[in-house]
Amino acid sequence: MSYEGIIVAQNVVQPAEADAGRRNMRLLVQLRWLAVGGQLATIGVVHGLMGIALPLVPLLGAVAMLAGINLLSELFLHRRSVVTNGELTAALLLDVAVLGWQLYYSGGLANPFASLFLLQVVLGAILLKPLSSWGIVAAALVTLAILRTDATPLALPEPYNDNPLALYLRGSLVSFALIAILLVAFVARITLNLRERDTALATIRQRAAEEDHIVRMGLLASGAAHELGTPLSTLSVIIGDLKRLPPSSGGPDLTEDVAEMEAAVARCKTIVSGILMSAGEARGEAPKVTSVRQFISDIVEEWRSSRMPGIVDFNDRFGDDVQIVSDGALRQVIGNIIDNAADFSPDWIGIALWREQEALMLEIMDRGPGFSTDILSAFGQPYRSTKGRPGGGLGLFLLVNVVRKLGGEAAAGNREQGGAFVRIIIPLRSLAYGGGKA
Repeated sequence: MSYEGIIVAQNVVQPAEADAGRRNMRLLVQLRWLAVGGQLATIGVVHGLMGIALPLVPLLGAVAMLAGINLLSELFLHRRSVVTNGELTAALLLDVAVLGWQLYYSGGLANPFASLFLLQVVLGAILLKPLSSWGIVAAALVTLAILRTDATPLALPEPYNDNPLALYLRGSLVSFALIAILLVAFVARITLNLRERDTALATIRQRAAEEDHIVRMGLLASGAAHELGTPLSTLSVIIGDLKRLPPSSGGPDLTEDVAEMEAAVARCKTIVSGILMSAGEARGEAPKVTSVRQFISDIVEEWRSSRMPGIVDFNDRFGDDVQIVSDGALRQVIGNIIDNAADFSPDWIGIALWREQEALMLEIMDRGPGFSTDILSAFGQPYRSTKGRPGGGLGLFLLVNVVRKLGGEAAAGNREQGGAFVRIIIPLRSLAYGGGKA
């Protein structure tokens, strides 16, 4: 079922990767691939175009080692969900060692690319714990000391041999540009990671606040249900006494009134039992096994029998039925949404049921005025009433939270032909009987 030109508000959050170490390791892998490409380009230019003889075997071997480390890191990240500070430190120490190896065979400190050690130090300062960061500084200083005393000098051909300082200055400019580009790319990515983390933390805080509302409402509902139990029991006794009166004492009107009162009390008891079950006091009832079609059909028929008949248009396109365990909380929130739709559209309510990629899809539609932009922008937040009642607006809030706990999603929007809709998407595996595959 599709709509064009609708406004949809959906309670879907794409969580950022939870482990910071894992994100940082991925960032190191990306930077290392850039380094591999830059080193190959530099070796090609210096050796091929400039004619400066380089020891290709150790230099290309170091590049191959970096590529191998990256491939192993990809396998490592595929199998591990958490990357520790020690593992990040080891990865940076390997980078320091490989850079030292390349500089050893290409002029040592006389090579202008020796300043690339600064990049390793900056990465360590940002990504690692303080003690590990100082370890990277120490490793870089030790490597520089070794290069100062023992390195393979480069034999510069003409005309570079006449003015080696000019060549060094050109190389320093290239090195500076490379460090600047990598640092900008790195810091920009770190900033994005921080924003994703802040978004994830804000989402967690919002969910915690919503769950606190749910707990308080559950306590209130449970207390109200217990309080209502006593007067309902008293009413049941009184109705039983009235039914035992002689028929001549009340006439047919009294008989009809007693029947209606009995039906109303029975419905109130059912509602109270549902509240207690949703609050975690199921009174010992065993879970009820049903099917998707039967579950939704029961909700529709219960609503038809308790409200005006003939206004619900139920379109069942689910296909092959699936056994599920009846969820009382889900049943209650679906009934609440139907009640809300009836308040705005007393002449027609559309209910569509279908299946998409192992998910139950349920849509409740009406021909009312539709949702306002404010309601859609705050979809699923508590106390945002579509009817403007103080303290109201809990129906969509409860719907979103019940569906979310089942691993599903809830959406709301306005129909192109007028009216509003609420769509519920729930994975069948979360409702399937026995937890089996739907």
